[in-house]
Amino acid sequence: MIRVGILGGGQLGRMLLQEAANYPVEVHVMEKDENCPAANLSHKFINGDNTAYQDVINFGKFVDVLTIEIENVNIEALEFLEKEGVKVIPSPSALKTIKNKILQKEFYAAHQIHSSSFVVLQSKNELFHHLHMLPAAQKLATGGYDGKGVQLIKSENDIDKGFDAPSVLEKMIDIDKEIAITVAVAQNHEMVAYPAVEMIFDSVLNLLDFQLCPANINEAVLTKAISLAKSVAKGFGSAGLFAVEMFVDKQGEVWVNETAPRVHNSGHHTIEAHFSSQFDMLWRILLDYPLGNVDMVMPSVMLNIIGSEGYTGNIKYEGLKEVLSIPNAFIHLYGKETTKPGRKMGHATLLGNDKEALLAGAKKIRETLIVKSEN
Repeated sequence: MIRVGILGGGQLGRMLLQEAANYPVEVHVMEKDENCPAANLSHKFINGDNTAYQDVINFGKFVDVLTIEIENVNIEALEFLEKEGVKVIPSPSALKTIKNKILQKEFYAAHQIHSSSFVVLQSKNELFHHLHMLPAAQKLATGGYDGKGVQLIKSENDIDKGFDAPSVLEKMIDIDKEIAITVAVAQNHEMVAYPAVEMIFDSVLNLLDFQLCPANINEAVLTKAISLAKSVAKGFGSAGLFAVEMFVDKQGEVWVNETAPRVHNSGHHTIEAHFSSQFDMLWRILLDYPLGNVDMVMPSVMLNIIGSEGYTGNIKYEGLKEVLSIPNAFIHLYGKETTKPGRKMGHATLLGNDKEALLAGAKKIRETLIVKSEN
């Protein structure tokens, strides 16, 4: 039995554990919160801090393979464990680059990956020296997630909203569409790419609202996007899953935005809509099995189920029975005990061959399944 450790116990860890039942593995999870979504599904749960050097060392020395479900982990500990013979996927060097937005942008530049122009900032006052870059997006070097840590600086009047910390300032693209492609890289360097998805964001929360697969893009744009995504994944020189988020501009050019070195929100639809889900695929990579089949079973739409405005506390779902009665709809609740506005509580995937029907179905689910609190 191979012992696999997961740093992080959120919903991504939970869905990885649900898929782990199909493989000969003993799964250990480390997280600070004993009530995290993945805790009760793991073979062994460790209460620990994934950013603390000694906690990661103590956890990692008892497993054969170590992976992550969140980037905010102690890289130095992973580097030590790798030297001691623990297989770390993705590699510590890839994680070190990706978790820091400055290093990530510098990686794209060094590897001639088509990405927006940028400058590195150390303080908010430096924004005044780069007015020629505006409108732009300022991204904190570290600590950002789920739309947090990003501020749009459209003009000099917005500088007060900027971050007074190390960051990158990226010139904004005239965006037509936002897409993502997940690339799977095996331990033997074999590589496959999932079909592109088209992402539509909540403009208020800056969270993924819903996404369509396949993306509504022409063959030329798709070819560019696949080539870019594979170039990014290859450049990291590491096994693992890499979700590459990209912009398509009004002229049909494709620009890399960001990369996640793990299973990702943009790949949740693959659980039902593809022969091998992103979670199944990661287990194949971790265990050094052949890569799975990324082909679609059927087109899909996926939407996040998030906490409603005005409700904080113990969770209460309204409309769950109604959405479960919708044909070809699949509901995934993440097992979180409490809700708050904008918190990801689950996701829904709807399958079908008619795009308009999929969008109408997604709208119905969004309007019917409401996350509230008991008090």
